[in-house]
Amino acid sequence: MPESRQPATRVRPPLEGVVVVTLEQAVSAPMCTRTLADFGARVIKVENPDGGDFARHYDDVVHGQAAHFVWVNRGKESVALDLKTKDGLALLHRLLHKADVLVSNLAPGATARLGIAPEELARTHPDLIAVEIDGFGPGGPLSHKRAYDLLVQAESGVCAVTGRPGEPAKPGPPVADVTTGLYAALSILAALCGRVRNGPGPGTAITVSLFDTMAELMGYHLNYARYSGIDQQPLGMSSPAVAPYGAYSTADGQTVVLGTTNDREWQRLALEILDRPDLAADARFRSNADRVGHRELLDKVIEDWCAQHDLAHVQAVADRAGIGNSRYNLPSEVLEHPQLRARDRWREIDSPGGTVTALLPPPVISGYSPPMGAVPALGQHTASVLLELGIDETGFARLGVSGALGRVSGENRS
Repeated sequence: MPESRQPATRVRPPLEGVVVVTLEQAVSAPMCTRTLADFGARVIKVENPDGGDFARHYDDVVHGQAAHFVWVNRGKESVALDLKTKDGLALLHRLLHKADVLVSNLAPGATARLGIAPEELARTHPDLIAVEIDGFGPGGPLSHKRAYDLLVQAESGVCAVTGRPGEPAKPGPPVADVTTGLYAALSILAALCGRVRNGPGPGTAITVSLFDTMAELMGYHLNYARYSGIDQQPLGMSSPAVAPYGAYSTADGQTVVLGTTNDREWQRLALEILDRPDLAADARFRSNADRVGHRELLDKVIEDWCAQHDLAHVQAVADRAGIGNSRYNLPSEVLEHPQLRARDRWREIDSPGGTVTALLPPPVISGYSPPMGAVPALGQHTASVLLELGIDETGFARLGVSGALGRVSGENRS
């Protein structure tokens, strides 16, 4: 049985009973809260009635919905509230009274203007874990600036080590957003675990910045620059840290990625793949540092050998020699990847535009099947959530008049 195919959930969801309220947009905070939802938390996404999370409108390629939004917003409840109104803000505070966690990634200063900055929440909601995702972290000269994935990747040096010399590039996936969201989720899990071990305590305030996260991911490059005085140049589909290691064209027009990570692997590559005992004995290639210094020579030898063989032959030989290798794939090819199919990694989920296909979350937990809930329409759960707060039809009507529910108040009352 594939590891991801579980007959049924046999264990309680790890975060069952945890209530998360989120004021989120784009990718970083939505990735954080979708991760929590995957573990069984209830996530209530509070959105502006006038359009909601702006990532809803990036494009319309997924049955009229945005690809980013569908990706990171499954399994949530959408409540549309205008927090600029007195009643809307009061309803948010009522939600926070029953919540365990608040996650936000609004513009700089927005939570302070709403009166829900960490120091305020510590007073008004002392049991709440409040997580604020921002661009550059508080207390620095850039703290006031808006920060998007590309901006932070450029500022943190990531673009300088991606691409090719003189042609810096942004990594394709929104690495800053995603990694920051995952660090935020990890921080929440740590805080919840601490409460289980130590009992309830004062409110916990957590800030995670995109810039700090990307500086952390730059650890190798920063260490190298600090202690060598050298800014390493990007190498496309290779790494400045090890050699040989890269992408090579094969005789059948494919691209194979292979290489070594230690001296033993280099010896096997030279002897068992290239059939070049002279290279294995060459002092110029004795250590990884030596091979990095002669990268171009080794790449030419491997390139010439790969050009004489089809991809299947190259990979078979590499596998027998115990050398890591892979095939360069386009996104459209990954959709049909046999590894994902064999392990049953795809699921069908509901969305306002119809059924969509989504990947299971990466963690595979014995006995637990992730809920893979629906992608919510804007304000879809406003009425049901307000009913839990004791808001009846009369109260609902009054809130509609006050503007707290915006224009969606009459659209999602079922």
